[in-house]
Amino acid sequence: MIRLRHALFAAALAGGPFFTAHAGVIIGGTRIVFDGNKKEAAININNPDASPYLIQSWIETVNGGAEKAPFIITPPLYRLDKDQQNVERIVMAGALPQDRESLFWLNIKAIPAASTKQNTLQIAVKTRIKLIYRPAAMKGHMPEEQAEKLTWRRVGNRLQVTNPTDFVMNFNAISVAGKALADVSYVLPHASTFFDCLAAAPTGDVTFSIINDYGSPGALHKAIL
Repeated sequence: MIRLRHALFAAALAGGPFFTAHAGVIIGGTRIVFDGNKKEAAININNPDASPYLIQSWIETVNGGAEKAPFIITPPLYRLDKDQQNVERIVMAGALPQDRESLFWLNIKAIPAASTKQNTLQIAVKTRIKLIYRPAAMKGHMPEEQAEKLTWRRVGNRLQVTNPTDFVMNFNAISVAGKALADVSYVLPHASTFFDCLAAAPTGDVTFSIINDYGSPGALHKAIL
């Protein structure tokens, strides 16, 4: 689960102390894998806080550009009161490749109710989680099964990973010669991704782990540059 935290900052008049309080809504998952055999996917949103929130949700393409994602999310905007739960449903509304996975971003913004207190600043926090479309023909298979097919090589001060598989490979961690890389992300099917390395010229073995469908890291894999 993901807990979206919203900081409500209250500052007293000049010379007064500064206070911080926290509240938030809970998202029932760290990613969504849309099964191509099904008509829709769903995710739960809960509000354990005493205050209501306005929840706004939308889906973007992997690049976050103006291109429209082939999904409809419902409801896209709603009020979530104290101790309430709502189910957001994602419905396919277009065509996608059926020979590989496709990656999108699900954005969820929680906007706190207006405060009646003076001298307060309320912040709406947006989070995004991966929405992965898995074609029907790929059901029953997992990215972890093909992680060993990834290839790695040095390109200047960067590390290049190439993915010949049909899966989106989401990395939990990558290390070169025992040194962990920062800001590791993912590599799309039949594509390459570059990561900055800590060393001027990365050398030594690469170790890495893949995040599974449930948001947990899998086994540790090893490759030679």
